Amino acid sequence: MKISARNILKGTVKAVVPGAVNTEVVLSLPGGLEVVSVVTKSSAEGLQLAPGKEAYAIIKSSNVMLGVD
Repeated sequence: MKISARNILKGTVKAVVPGAVNTEVVLSLPGGLEVVSVVTKSSAEGLQLAPGKEAYAIIKSSNVMLGVD
């Protein structure tokens, strides 16, 4: 796989929570961290995402926003 994004995190799908339109996917990373992504239901089905399957979190963003109270 060749892509232009610089941040590629390999992990294992921990949970898949389907909704009417979107699906929430929890990816467990080495070291115990988790990444949560919301993808379309059809994308989750097309990628055959299921607990235990290896997957990649691919992050491409020009900025990351933070906030505090």
